[in-house]
Amino acid sequence: MKILHVETGRHLYGGALQVALLANGLEARECENVVLCPADSAVGWAVQGRSRVVAPWLAGDLDPRLPLYLMHAVRLFQPHIIHTHSRRGADYWGGIVAALTKTPAVVSRRVDNPEPLLLARVKYRCYDRVISISQRIREVLLAAGVPAEKIVCVPSGIDTERYGRSCDRQRFLREFGLEESQRVLAAIAQFIPRKGHRALLEALPEVIREFPALRVLLFGRGPLEGELKELCHRYGLLPHVRFTGFRTDLERILPCLDLVVHPAVMEGLGLSLLEAAAAGIPIVAASAGGVPEIVQDGVTGLLVPPADPKSLATAIVRLLRERETARALGNAGRAFVRRNFSVTAMVEGNLGVYRDVLAGRRGREIPASCRWLHP
Repeated sequence: MKILHVETGRHLYGGALQVALLANGLEARECENVVLCPADSAVGWAVQGRSRVVAPWLAGDLDPRLPLYLMHAVRLFQPHIIHTHSRRGADYWGGIVAALTKTPAVVSRRVDNPEPLLLARVKYRCYDRVISISQRIREVLLAAGVPAEKIVCVPSGIDTERYGRSCDRQRFLREFGLEESQRVLAAIAQFIPRKGHRALLEALPEVIREFPALRVLLFGRGPLEGELKELCHRYGLLPHVRFTGFRTDLERILPCLDLVVHPAVMEGLGLSLLEAAAAGIPIVAASAGGVPEIVQDGVTGLLVPPADPKSLATAIVRLLRERETARALGNAGRAFVRRNFSVTAMVEGNLGVYRDVLAGRRGREIPASCRWLHP
């Protein structure tokens, strides 16, 4: 089976990381993969040597040249199926090119924000299946009018063994300028509104009153970085908060943390939560989107209402105080993720969707819902 993957993300985290794991996992199952990604994308080098890479220079998902490159790739490689992973433009082009070339196609949906009904119906009608990474996203798709029989839930997966390392404490302390006695929590997310960093910063003054030596590491990048630094200045948090940028070595850092906090107000599933849980780190998270599918309140972590700094502070203080409770939640989270979110399960889930689509396409050239693209 030959699959053409479309991923316009440039950094190897979130959905783009899932594409690399999927393509490499499919190759081990004797599938042939072609990955169309930007020339400056980390996805390309992550799959290089295992997949063919088509890497044109692109100015984002809405680059008008994208459908031309995609059309050329379909004609050149003649894939059995197109899998579009990106959104904000590439997801529209993928379906249209699939219909024009009469190629079966699926699209992955990784975010839980609602879409305008008309746009959703136009976008998804040309795909044979829509793959949601959480049940919450499935609900959003149903609300947008996507037929239930078209939606398949395949959760994201992570290499759980990669996050099973022990902490090199002295290296960790040196790297981040920390002292042995300091407790350390982290948030791992892009600096964008839906990740909820503001609620965390508003919660921290109360937490720091209880734990004056606390240090907070913010891993990520994004357009809100300047605003968040200004909030740190306003709340007197600059001695406590470090902006550490985007990291590709979290498997080394996570085991050294006391706590991971994820205050997102919208979240498709939460890959950083899977990584933290796989490392056995206790989690405090807002109960947004697909987060409760990973963080089960009182079982694998603590959940609080989204955009509620007071509840967030209370939960953080509790786990910093109750070390045995925190340790038990971390251990339960590790076991839960290993059972339910492996790369193997994710790859097999996607492969099952491809097989189902191709079996259903026998005897017909294109989905009836997309015949409006043909004379």
